Formats: sequence, structure tokens, C-alpha cells
Amino acid sequence: MENPGFEIQEDGHSHTAPSKIPQKNIYPYPYSFEQSKKSSCSLMKIFLVCFLACLITTAIGVLILSLVYLGQIGPKTGEDMMDSTVQEKPSQNKAESRFSFMNHLSSSKVFTFEGGAIQWARFREDPKDYSTEAEMRFGTSINKRQSKMTLGTLRIVSQGLRVPHWHFNANEHGYLLQGKAWIGVVDEGGNTVTTYNVTAGQVIFFPKNTLHWVKSVGTEDCLFVLFFTTHDELKTLDVDDAFFGTPEDIASRSLKPEGGVQFIRTFEKPIEDQAVNLPANLKELINNASYDQSANSSVWKYFYDLKGSKEFVFPGGIIQWARYRKNGVGLNENEQIYSESLNQNAETLTLGTLLINSNGLRQPHFHFNAHEMGYVISGCGQIGIVGDEPVPEFSVGIGDVFFFPIGTQHYIKSTCSEDLLMILAFSTGNQLQTLDMDDYFHATSDHILAQLFLKKQKEFKKIPVFTVDQAVNIP
Repeated sequence: MENPGFEIQEDGHSHTAPSKIPQKNIYPYPYSFEQSKKSSCSLMKIFLVCFLACLITTAIGVLILSLVYLGQIGPKTGEDMMDSTVQEKPSQNKAESRFSFMNHLSSSKVFTFEGGAIQWARFREDPKDYSTEAEMRFGTSINKRQSKMTLGTLRIVSQGLRVPHWHFNANEHGYLLQGKAWIGVVDEGGNTVTTYNVTAGQVIFFPKNTLHWVKSVGTEDCLFVLFFTTHDELKTLDVDDAFFGTPEDIASRSLKPEGGVQFIRTFEKPIEDQAVNLPANLKELINNASYDQSANSSVWKYFYDLKGSKEFVFPGGIIQWARYRKNGVGLNENEQIYSESLNQNAETLTLGTLLINSNGLRQPHFHFNAHEMGYVISGCGQIGIVGDEPVPEFSVGIGDVFFFPIGTQHYIKSTCSEDLLMILAFSTGNQLQTLDMDDYFHATSDHILAQLFLKKQKEFKKIPVFTVDQAVNIP
């Protein structure tokens, strides 16, 4: 053919000019044969991947169903048992908010001994040690707020004994509600032993790590309200536990008794806890008991006659104090001894009794330097708290414990036909600092109050100033 358009050179290029006529595509699709081949391979790969994924998913599903089935018919694992245990633990969220500040101590668990019984309003490290949701909420509250106070009641039957013991982490303050007791306190070195008698309405005090005992010596049971200066678990060691925890040869070398270690081996550890004891054969064991009274200069370090102290009378009630007073102002000679004893020991408490006449009110107030904890001795009342969480007003009766954190405004109304009587403890060994509502209203400039409450300044002239303190008042 002479047509130069069909002459092909070895280098694949024509020597002639390129044709201006568009070349017709011989394939009906816009891709080449090689592209079609690659596409078919890709589709096959996708199919295989999907098929493999389905197989894997099916296998995993069958495995999960098998494990679930085995878990239902097989024994529980340790984790399962732990989960079920957790569900049975008290949850403080279920308890009402008022139980952060109130404890029905009279209905709490009773720890019974041969010679008496103890009940507690306290913090417990193990939640399972709480009997109720409400107890847990109260215990957690006083611990979280670092109240430095734990409360308990101690009942000792006639001739029963709270055996010699000491507390590692707390001072102890007590108020005797009924009965008569004989107290013993051993000072450092054992050179001075102070003993004294206490009757209803009087206060006892034992510094931290001071060995002491309490014996009921009247015809009726003794009942104490005890305050301990810790918001953690109270740590105590009884003398019998200390003795039986000491190796026999060490005890023998220390005490040097006749018969040596053989004498030590004649002591037998009772099965029952002897914390509050009353042996059945007490008369056989003791043939000469004396209840001596030490000199006042020693006794009043650990004792205060609260019921015989000065009464601070208000229109709606009476307050009496067992407390530190700077320079002993208003205190007699013996009371000054107690006052200085409180101040010389770290983290002591201020105690007081508050009597509110029927329908009387301890008006809203708060304390600058102390938490407050109280126990209802008689009567009934209504308590209101304004603090860092909303708390509805709640009722208290005989045997109830209440707690007011430092700086929290609170009030107490007497709501029964009889007077409301309480024993109160404050977490300070210094002078208690308090501010009542009427005092801070009168102390604030009336134009500041007007701006705050959006009322005309002259309206605040309607709030009277009384010459008699209205801390405890009546309508």
C-alpha cells in the first residue's frame, strides 16, 4: 500500500504528521481489557474478605453465648461474689440527709458485757460494721467533717467495773446521768493515783493515754454519756489484754511476784470480753473494798461539778458550763484547776448542759472555733440547720444524738410540754466563740441590710435591742 499512513517505523512513530481525524475506539467501554481484569480480581477479594468476616463474627457470637450459659449454670466467681457483697453493703445515699446530723443512739446496736453495756454514735472504717444506713451516714459525716468527737453511752450495773484501760487516740469526757461511781486515774510514772466519787450531773475527764477505771458503787446502775476527741475509730487497750498479750517470762521479770513465772501462769484469760465486768463470785474475790477520795488539787484535774456550777439564766432556759476560762474569770478555786487542766491538754472539749423551757428556743447561731455534738437527756425538740447542704428541720427525743459542724448555723426548739434538757460538747479546749442571729443583725449597718434584703433602711429599726440576752428565749 502506498498510503504512508500505514507505514510503521521501527521506533513506533510515523514520519508523517499526526492525523487530525479522531481515532475511533474499538472497545465499547471506557476502560481497557487490563482494567477489566483487575476489577474482577478486586471483586473476588472483597467477597473473600466479607465471607471471612462473617465466619469470624459467627464464631465469636457462639463463643459468647457458650460463656454466658456456663456462667449461669456454673459456680460464681470471686468477682461475682464481691459484686453481690457490695450490693448488700449500706449505701449512705439511701439515708435521709438529716442523718448526717442526727443519730438515734437509743435504738442502735447494744454491745453487752457481764457488767454493763455500751452503745455508739461513731465512725467505722468497714461499712459492714454499721447496723443501718442512717448510722453509716452519721458516722461518715462526723469523719468527713473532722468533728474530733465520738459519742457513746456506758451503762455499768451496780458493782460492775469498766476495767482499767487507756485510749491511744483520744481524750475522754463524761457526764453521769444517773448512779454513783468511783473513779481512778493513774498519772505518768504511777507515782500519783487520783481517786474520787462522782454522782449524777457531774463531769469526768481522762487525758489521752491516761490509765483509768470506773466502778459503779451505788445501788442503781450508772449511766454515762461519753465524748471522745476523735472522729476516727477509737483505739483502746484494757489492762487485762495488755497483760495476756505480754510473754509470761517478760511479765514475771517485770512484776517479780512470789513464785515467779509459775505465779504468772495461774492467770487464766476469760472467754468473755472483760471490758465491763462483774464476776459471779465477786464477794469471794474481794473482802475489803475502800473508795478513797483524793485531795481536791488532784481530783479537780479530772472532775467538774457541773450541776453545782453557775447557772446562766435566759428568758427561755438555763446553760451551765464545764469549760476553760482565760485567767479563770468567774470560776472558783477548784473550777480554775479543771479549767487549766483542759487548756494544758491538747484537743480537749468544752461541755455544757442546755435546758430549754417548753416552747423555748435556742435561737439561730453558729460557732467560730468548734464543732458541736449533743445528747438529749429529757424532753423533745425540733432542730434546724443552715449549712453547706439542704437539711429539712427534724425532731429529736430522749437518747438522740445531734451534730453541728463548725460554722453551721443551727437552732433548737423545745416542742414538748416538759423542758428539753441536753448535754453538749464542743471541740475546743479554749473559750468557745459564738455568734447569735440577733447579734449579727444588730451589728450590721442598717443601710447594708437595706441593700442586701431590698427593704427600706428605716424598716430595720423595727428589730428591737433587748437589755437581756435572748440566746435562749420564749415567744
